[in-house]
Formats: sequence, C-alpha cells, structure tokens
Amino acid sequence: MIKIVTPFEKISKSQTTIILAAWVALIFLIWFVGTSGQKHLFPSPAQVFDGFSGLYKEGLVVHIWNSLILCFISIFLATTIALLFAYSWPIPLLKPVSEFVTKFRFLPFTGLSFYITLVIHDARNMQIWIMVIFLTTFLTTSLIAVIKDIPEEEFDHAKTLKCNRWEVLWQVIVLGRIDYVIDAIRQNLAITWMMLVTVESIVVASGGLGFLIKNSDKFMNHGRIIALQIIILLIGLFLDWSINFLRKAIFRYSKI
Repeated sequence: MIKIVTPFEKISKSQTTIILAAWVALIFLIWFVGTSGQKHLFPSPAQVFDGFSGLYKEGLVVHIWNSLILCFISIFLATTIALLFAYSWPIPLLKPVSEFVTKFRFLPFTGLSFYITLVIHDARNMQIWIMVIFLTTFLTTSLIAVIKDIPEEEFDHAKTLKCNRWEVLWQVIVLGRIDYVIDAIRQNLAITWMMLVTVESIVVASGGLGFLIKNSDKFMNHGRIIALQIIILLIGLFLDWSINFLRKAIFRYSKI
C-alpha cells in the first residue's frame, strides 16, 4: 500500500488500473452526491443523459462530422504552412520570417477574425483560416524547437558522409525528424480541438459542436452543455490516442 504514495515508485499494470478505477468511481460518487439536493452547481446525471438523447435527435452525428472535417482541413493546411516556415528556419535569409511568425501566437484571435471577415465572406472558409493562422503559429514554434534540439553530432555525422548543406537539411532535419513532426502535431491537436469549438461558436453558420454549445448556453440547458463537454473530451482523447498509435506503428524506433 505504501508504494502508491511513494514518489517514483514503479507499480504493476493491475495496480494502475485499480487506482484509475478508484478515481473514476470517486468522481461519479461526488457527482451523484453533489447533485442529489434541490440546489446544486452541476446538472444531475439524469439531466446529462437527457442532454445526450436530445443532442442525438437534433443531429449530433452530423455536427460532430462537421467539426472533424473542419479540424482535419485546418490541421492539414496549418501543418503544410508550418513545415515550410520551420524547414526554412536554418536559411539565414528566411530565419527572421520564421521567427516573426512564432510571435503571432500572443495575438488574440478575436481581433484578427474581424480582419478575416473583411476578406473572406463564406462562413466555412472563415472558420478554416482563423484556425489555420493560429495553429500555424503554435505549430511553427514547436517545429523550430524540435530543430534546435537536434544534437550537433547528427549534423557532423552527415558532413562526414560528404553531404552538402542542402542534403544535411533533407537528411537530418526533414527525414530524420518526421516522427517528431507527428508528435508535434499530436500535441498541438489539443489546441486545435479547443479553438475549433470556440471558432464555431463565433461563426455559427456552418454548424458543429461549437454551434451546439452556443445554442445550449442560449437556452440555459446545462445538461446538454455537460453532455457536449464529455463528447468533446472523448473525441479529443481518441484523436490524441490515434495519432500517437500511428506514430509508434509507423516509426517503431520512436518507442525507444
């Protein structure tokens, strides 16, 4: 018993499963007890279940699909742009441009979305490019950090193999760090998924999970709001697990 409260102690998988099950049971117990009275902060499990039922009848699957499509298109475009900035970072002429792009992550997207609406009038494209601009800044920052962390020995090894500067860039940075790129995408996917719901709640014309949250909040339907939060969390965890699984399956050496 003392092992589970000792720092850095290694425990078995069965013990880990028991601990996780105990915490989950405690959360549900607190939820049931905390919502058993007449006044409570969170909706009861019955209200949340009704929220799931109501959302499904109103086309929950379609809205989830719309959000996933928006997420995948945004992350594909942002990854393509961020890779161009990151791979051009070692070039002295283009390095300031890449560094400048990373600074945009401090800007609030509410103000920038105003200027995007002046250029783009279609709701779906507006959502996509708001997402792309902000995801590009965070992803470029992560990818440049990956390049900075490459040991100097790898560059020296490529030079001893008579590689020129462009071959070093291709072999060491591009090919040698593909698994790191996938992991950076996985880490930034949480930002994408969180921002996606916010963007959809601002530009509601194309539907999505953000639209459902906005609509539920408008009518003070807290059961539906908690149900949507659970759905968003589960989808986000599944996407994170899927990308991590693919990375380990394709690049087996990354498990080491």
